[in-house]
Amino acid sequence: MRRTHQLQNNKSMTAHYDDLKNKTFLVTGASSGIGQAIAIALGAQGANVIITGRNQERLDATKQQIGKQASTHVADLTNTEARHQLVEALPQLDGICHAAGIIDPFPIRYLNEAVFERIFSINVIAPILLTSSALQKKKINEGASFVFLSSVSSSKAMKGGSLYCASKSAIEAFSRNITLEHAPKRIRSNCIKAGMVDTAMYQQAKEYVELGTLEEKRISYESQYPLGIGKTEDIASLCLFLLSSSSQWITGTSITADGGFTS
Repeated sequence: MRRTHQLQNNKSMTAHYDDLKNKTFLVTGASSGIGQAIAIALGAQGANVIITGRNQERLDATKQQIGKQASTHVADLTNTEARHQLVEALPQLDGICHAAGIIDPFPIRYLNEAVFERIFSINVIAPILLTSSALQKKKINEGASFVFLSSVSSSKAMKGGSLYCASKSAIEAFSRNITLEHAPKRIRSNCIKAGMVDTAMYQQAKEYVELGTLEEKRISYESQYPLGIGKTEDIASLCLFLLSSSSQWITGTSITADGGFTS
């Protein structure tokens, strides 16, 4: 049966993590999709949420759904100065969820430096340097938790996805190293290997193929998900768990959430 719940229902759908209340988190890519769902879910737990993205209007829409616990900071995280300004403006954080990223499929035989830079600057360089800067500036509290949005593509090839797959593998390796270097302060780091999730981007692609000749391929692909295509709330719920003390002994791992796609 297809689920039809909306983002606004996050509060009733997710488990309650009392320890998240009044804690402070940064969520990147919070203007839409999974990042937005995570930010809203954190707000529903009573957390203070700093949301960042490149579109002020969309960030304001996210903030409106969260309420007074949210504050916005418009930034292109691939820009060094913008990234530094964000870190300088940050209060002490109890965690960061890195949800910003792009897919941008591109055949291997046509790869070039510009494509490589575009994908890796957003998916790898920006989250790595943001994390490094926040740690260097001592913005991360003891016992904090990092969550990086990865993908099942980090270990499962897809046509046109060589750089995207590589970028997600890189971020998982980086996350594991945070675990070793910052364990003395009980700082944890984990990744979520997400399968296909029903976001605006997915809906646009779905509408496109339904008008073209790829409808049968879309249906065939979706049938590979035993539990159906995921909802943004599915990933948000897992992120809450990883940011909370309920996962205090879980670190350095990548948890798959894909409705059985890779089983």
